[in-house]
Amino acid sequence: MGYFDAASGVPLHPVARQALLAALDEGWADPSRLYREGRRARMLLDAAREAVAEAVGCRADELVFTSSGTRAVRTGLAGVLAGRRRVGRHLVVSAVEHSSVLHAGEAHEAAGGTVAQVAVDRTGAVDPAAYGADLRADTALACLQSANHEVGTEQPVAEVAEVCRAAGVPLLVDAAQSLGWGRVAGGWSLLTGSAHKWGGPAGVGLLVVRKGVRFAPAEAAEAENLPAIVAAAASLRAVRAAAVQEAARLRELTDRIRARVPRLVPDVEVVGDPARRLPGIVTFSCLYVDGEALLHELDRAGFSVSSGSSCTSSTLTPSHVLRAMGVLSEGNVRVSLPFGAAEADVERFLEVLPGAVAGVREKLGAPSPATSAEGGALVVDALGKLCPIPVIELAKVIGDVPVGGTVRVLADDEAARLDIPAWCEMRDQEYVGAEPEERGTAYVVRRTR
Repeated sequence: MGYFDAASGVPLHPVARQALLAALDEGWADPSRLYREGRRARMLLDAAREAVAEAVGCRADELVFTSSGTRAVRTGLAGVLAGRRRVGRHLVVSAVEHSSVLHAGEAHEAAGGTVAQVAVDRTGAVDPAAYGADLRADTALACLQSANHEVGTEQPVAEVAEVCRAAGVPLLVDAAQSLGWGRVAGGWSLLTGSAHKWGGPAGVGLLVVRKGVRFAPAEAAEAENLPAIVAAAASLRAVRAAAVQEAARLRELTDRIRARVPRLVPDVEVVGDPARRLPGIVTFSCLYVDGEALLHELDRAGFSVSSGSSCTSSTLTPSHVLRAMGVLSEGNVRVSLPFGAAEADVERFLEVLPGAVAGVREKLGAPSPATSAEGGALVVDALGKLCPIPVIELAKVIGDVPVGGTVRVLADDEAARLDIPAWCEMRDQEYVGAEPEERGTAYVVRRTR
């Protein structure tokens, strides 16, 4: 079986399991108590904090453990926004941050604050200069992930941190995806992480607040899950010890996937930065494919992958990451290889994928486009049809108009706003633009060849 969804979470590391069981016996007491059992628990907690602080690159007294990575993000955001409220209530985030950051931003905005979202390029990376342009005199905090959770692109954290330092604005870095691979470079001010991303137990997050950052905790301290914290620290040390060698191995496997998928499967866009990315993540999108259907086909073949496609059961809109990048969203597949992923499993995935995609495309190829002529343009009525049907119907009729002629695709699925322009770029056709209609939107495409 191929578990290829490490970006969501990985199984408990064997070292973490051993440490957890030992800590359940030795660290069950309240570490704030002065009696023997409490002192023993305090020693375990202090040792875990020292180990994690060394791995992160901070002082032990700058680090606290939380009940999750999401809680760490929310606590960090709320604490700085409260501590720097006299400076202002302006928050700057990138457009591809994890939903925990974006949701916190929405709550801040609803409470009267302001939020600026910094755009990314087609690889998913921010431009440090553009990031700096959104910093203002009343900016209380800036946020930037170390690496993207959907496409693996690494962000220029050190450069952005320098821009923020020059502006006197603290930078919070969400390092959930990258901490297992190494320290985050640069002069960041706050950092968050989540243990279940590197083989620790679920329910352990970490928050680092550098000395000198104005911080006002908005909520009372949580009771610490000492056995889980000890296990998280042990697993982080274990994965870091093998990180350099394993990163090289996984990078070769993901490079193999990036190179071969477009050769094995027609009409595929591999997304994310080809070089500046996490070792184990590779993401691609397939034209004319329903994302949820493809995930089910791969699951039946023994592969666990995830998708940022708009056609998954958990959402009716395209992934905010793919939308911000301006890349194809339909038929999206994220492969994220865990430590120890077998080369044989990757090869079998590459054998299975073409048939799985072809099968889904065959099932979706049945609808015949309803077309008509309107003002010299061919009109495709895809109203009421979800992705990828509008794009499939566009592809079927583009050859029916002369070079220079146009096709108007009527669609009311939000994904069409992203996927039709992406199809045009892949097919060297001209995307003219979108025009509002009484029902839905008309997406105008001009045939160029």
